[in-house]
Amino acid sequence: MEIKVMENILDKNDEIAAEVNARLSARGIFTLNLMGSPGSGKTSLLEKTIEALRGEVRMAVIEGDLFTSKDADRIAGHGVPVFQINTGGGCHLDANMVKAGLDKLDLANLDLVVVENVGNLVCPAEFNVGEDVKVTVLSVTEGDDKPLKYPLIFKQSAAAVINKIDLIPYTNFDLAAATADITGINPVIALIPVSCRTGEGLDCWYDWLKTQIADKKRRT
Repeated sequence: MEIKVMENILDKNDEIAAEVNARLSARGIFTLNLMGSPGSGKTSLLEKTIEALRGEVRMAVIEGDLFTSKDADRIAGHGVPVFQINTGGGCHLDANMVKAGLDKLDLANLDLVVVENVGNLVCPAEFNVGEDVKVTVLSVTEGDDKPLKYPLIFKQSAAAVINKIDLIPYTNFDLAAATADITGINPVIALIPVSCRTGEGLDCWYDWLKTQIADKKRRT
């Protein structure tokens, strides 16, 4: 019975996610579901991306968190539209939440919508929110064992951003081992090591993202 209820929830969520994606795709908007643990650097990556692509990519953010608007306030400080969703303890966003958020955005003037999901390596991977792709941020301070412990999120992601690589000398994080584990789970994933603090590798992230946006425009 429990399995059947979960199947029904996921089926209904997928129906709404398809509506969300269709609505965004009709305008050629690329939609990214950004996932990762608390403290992995999702918001920092967004802040760097907003500043780097300012004037080139018209972006909005749907910000998911359990409580507070701290991350949304940071994003708003960069002058981009942002809509806060507080789940009140829920461990992920769902498609219906994102659908409601779209009504608060001027879709006619956007190229990119980023959904920053609740910090979690488990639940967000199971729920499509209408995105074109999922991206997971993994920080080196979390340890290189995380991909094998939480394989689903990496299996479903189009890219994995390995953040805080400037801290590798001060940790036991093995980048080669993490790379092998992630590509073993998902052979076609794009692996992008970066440091949001120093800027190392961020150009590769920007190029990857701009390519996805351009490809979406061409398909529309």
